[in-house]
Amino acid sequence: MKKILIVVTNISKYETTNRATGLWLGEATHFIDPILKAGYEIEFISPNGGYTPIDPHSLSSDFMTDIDWKYYCDPKFLSTLANSRKSSEINPDDYIAIYYTGGHGVIWDFPENKTLQEIAIKIYNNGGIISGICHGVAGLLNIKTNNGEYLIKGKKITGFSNSEEKEVQLDHLVPYLTEDEIKKRGAIYIKGENWFSFAIEDSKVITGQNPSSGKAVAEKILEILNNR
Repeated sequence: MKKILIVVTNISKYETTNRATGLWLGEATHFIDPILKAGYEIEFISPNGGYTPIDPHSLSSDFMTDIDWKYYCDPKFLSTLANSRKSSEINPDDYIAIYYTGGHGVIWDFPENKTLQEIAIKIYNNGGIISGICHGVAGLLNIKTNNGEYLIKGKKITGFSNSEEKEVQLDHLVPYLTEDEIKKRGAIYIKGENWFSFAIEDSKVITGQNPSSGKAVAEKILEILNNR
């Protein structure tokens, strides 16, 4: 198997205010680039399938890199995003890893999606890898093992920190803080320096702290796969 599943959001607007959100572009592109170069296939899924909004804030010149522009100017890539598969259409046996992208929209449509949880734990039980970045780690919060325990309980996990959320002054617009929810599930929350790349692995669960961490998550996945 050479396929990796990438989960993206369908949410384009904050639930409580008229602020746009969606996929944080760099959290997809900086992960995808090394994965594709290593010869793996990727496939996008979302809770509802179809269109994936891109957070306009992620397209600012402050954040866009050459890698981001490479994919943003690629019609095939954008078309693939616009036609993500519905989670209910996926056969978990076809994938060796699943990666949850971020952007604030995922706060609303990742955590309670039972189908995504079932896909992820099946991949994991098949020997595959579960990974997420930034707010995308919200997709890992409610995944449970066969014994009913939270998957992340007792594991070293990172994700968007409370201090980073407060620095961007969005902590008052979200229904919960990712760091707090990780801790509530019994995980051992670990963070690096704010805004710098930081990723950790624990028992085939790989998480990245913030938008700068996509490449680091990909490298940890590839390290595991290359050692098999």
